[in-house]
Amino acid sequence: MAETSKIKGPASYFPSIEKTYAKPITHWMDILQEAGPLKHMELVNCLKTQHQIGHGHANALVAAFLAKK
Repeated sequence: MAETSKIKGPASYFPSIEKTYAKPITHWMDILQEAGPLKHMELVNCLKTQHQIGHGHANALVAAFLAKK
């Protein structure tokens, strides 16, 4: 029987984020890119205050975004 690999890290939140906020992850990555050169928690707070995203989801998006830079 083949073992399925489980998604770990920030990306494990992506299905829930897309379902909860009805936007693809690329939408949120574009918003973070447009926010400018801010620190991790500044980006998290931007998503929380301007887009009403929960802390855990915002943190996962920012962590994934910064990991790609």
